Amino acid sequence: MLLKDIQFLDDATRPAIPDLPGITEVQKLPGQHLRMIHDHLRDNMVVLGRLIERAGEGKASVAEVKAETADLVMVSNYRRFGTLCGQYCQFVHGHHSIEDVAIFPALADQSPAFKAIADRLQAEHVVVHTLLEKLIDALIALADAPGRDNFDDAVSVFRALETVLLSHLGYEEDAIGDALGYFDIGV
Repeated sequence: MLLKDIQFLDDATRPAIPDLPGITEVQKLPGQHLRMIHDHLRDNMVVLGRLIERAGEGKASVAEVKAETADLVMVSNYRRFGTLCGQYCQFVHGHHSIEDVAIFPALADQSPAFKAIADRLQAEHVVVHTLLEKLIDALIALADAPGRDNFDDAVSVFRALETVLLSHLGYEEDAIGDALGYFDIGV
């Protein structure tokens, strides 16, 4: 099972979120922006999950898949990147790279509590990226040898990624959303 060794799905293992006394509504705006970015990822996961379920039931044609994914943020440059997964992986990777290089170090400088949160979020990024790579491998295997076993493997990896990514996004928003504006760290 893909999720058995991933401890961060248990919120008790995540660093506590410090209080930010006197935070203003204006200071909360960068966190709301972060949530909007994450909402695109969530929306895309929902659409892909539904398509996978329908495909597994034989209820989604290639034309339907193309039509229903055409407007997804992650596939806006679908033809340029070649694959749906490739686009999604690039979007997630780009988002996480910005956080890892710019946002998390700035937060870590604020206090030991925010350093612990930044370190944890970076560790979670590694898990997300590992699952993205596994999904690519599973989809390649499915494309090379279509069949129930390869389809089930791809679905299993997708569901693991979905669980991990949604958990990560929620914790990240709660842990750093307000801190971004409080410490004047740009998103």
